[in-house]
Amino acid sequence: SRRLLDQCLGASTVVGVALVAGVGRALPSDVQVSLAANLGLSSIGFVAATSTIDLMGPSFIAARLRGIDLNKRTTKRDAQGVLVRPVQGVEIPESMGTVSATVFILVMSVFIPFACAVYERQSFPHADLAEYLAAVLTITFATFMGFADDVLDLRWRHKIPLPFLATLPLLLVYYANGNETGVMVPNQLRGVFGDFVDLGIFWYFFLLILAVFSTHTINIYAGVNGLEAGQSVIIGASVLILNLVQLHRIPASYSEYREQHVQSLFLIVPFLAVSVALLRQNWFPARVFVGDTYCYFAGMTFAAVCIVGHFSKTMVLFMLPQWANFLYSCPQLFRFVGIPIPRHRMPAFDPERGFVKNSYTELKPDELRPLGKVVFWILRTFKLAHVMPPDENGIVKMSNLTLINFVLFALGPCREDVLCLRLLALQGACSMMCFAIRFGVAGYVFDTIL
Repeated sequence: SRRLLDQCLGASTVVGVALVAGVGRALPSDVQVSLAANLGLSSIGFVAATSTIDLMGPSFIAARLRGIDLNKRTTKRDAQGVLVRPVQGVEIPESMGTVSATVFILVMSVFIPFACAVYERQSFPHADLAEYLAAVLTITFATFMGFADDVLDLRWRHKIPLPFLATLPLLLVYYANGNETGVMVPNQLRGVFGDFVDLGIFWYFFLLILAVFSTHTINIYAGVNGLEAGQSVIIGASVLILNLVQLHRIPASYSEYREQHVQSLFLIVPFLAVSVALLRQNWFPARVFVGDTYCYFAGMTFAAVCIVGHFSKTMVLFMLPQWANFLYSCPQLFRFVGIPIPRHRMPAFDPERGFVKNSYTELKPDELRPLGKVVFWILRTFKLAHVMPPDENGIVKMSNLTLINFVLFALGPCREDVLCLRLLALQGACSMMCFAIRFGVAGYVFDTIL
C-alpha cells in the first residue's frame, strides 16, 4: 500500500511539474524566474520535511508529543476486545505537522525575495509583497495555535475565536488593495438585482467565517491514518489545477486576474511539497501523527490561498466533504441539540478481522431535548445513522455522526487504508464536480466565466 502510494505520488508529481512548466512558458520572463525559484525551493522543502520528520521522531516522543494508534492489533485489549486503560501500545510521534508547517514558512520566507527581486524600485509590487507577508503571517499564527492545542489541549471556546484574529492582517491588506466585495448576479436574476451586488462588510464576514471553518474543519474530519494529510493534498492539488487552468484560459488583457492566480500558485506549490512529505509518513500504518498543528496549518493555508487568489466560492465547493461532515456532526457538536458526544468519535476496531467499524454514542431517546428528539427521529427514520435497538434500560446505541462513520455504515467495515481511500475518492469526486460546475454549469447562468 505504501509502495503504491509512493508510485502514485511520484507519477502525479511528474505530471504536475510538466503542467506547471507548460503553463509557465506563456508567462512573462520575470514570473518564469520566480516560478523556477518556487519549484526549486519546494523540492528542497520536500527533502527537508522528509528528512526532518524521520530525524525528529524520537525527539518528539522524548518531549511527550506522542500517541498510540488505537486501531491496530499492537494496542492492548482485554478478552472482549475492549481497550485496556490506560492505553498500552506502540508510541508514535505526534504533532509532526509542526515540521511541515515550519518548512513551509521557511520556504516562503526565502522565496518572497525571489518573487520581488526582478523588479526595479519604481515598479516594485508593494501590494503583492503585502499580500505575501500577510498570508505567511496568518498561516504562521494558525500553526502556532495548532501547536498550542497539541501541547495544552485548548478548549473549543478558546480555539474558535482565534482564527478570526489570525485572518485580520490578510483581510486588512485585502481591503487596502481595493479588492472586490461583491458577486456577479446570474442572468436569470439580473432583472431584479442588476448585474452586480456589492456585499460590502458582509463579504468580509463571509471571508472570516470561511477562515474559521477551514481552520477547524480538517481537525474534525480526522481519525484515520492518512486522512488529514490526504484530503489536504487533494484540495491543494485541486487549487493547483484551478490556477493552471485559469492561467491557460484567461486572456493576457485580464492581467489582474492572472496575477491573482500566480500568487495563489506560489503559495500552494510549497504547501503540496511539505504535505506530500508528511502524507508518506502518515499513511497506513502510520509512522507519525500529523497533530492539530497540521490541521490548522492546512486549513488556514486554504483560506489564505483563496483570499489571495479571489476564488473563495470555488474553495467552498472544493471542501464539500468537509461541509457535509460539519453539518452531519452538528447534532453532536452543539449542546442545545442534546445528542451525546464522546471524547473520541474515530472508528472502532475489530481485532479479529483487523477491520475498522462504526463507533457509537449512547443515549436515551425519551430524555433528549425536543430538538434532539426530532433529529434522532430523522436519523433513524431515514437511516442516516446506524441505530441499535434499546437495551433493557432503554439505552440506544447510535453511530457517531461523522462522515467517516456514515461511510462505514453505508459500505460496511473494512481495512483502515481502504476506508481512507474511499474517503479520498469522495474528496476527489467532489473536486471534479466543482470543476464541472465552475466551467460547465456556470456557463448557463453567467455571460462571462473568468
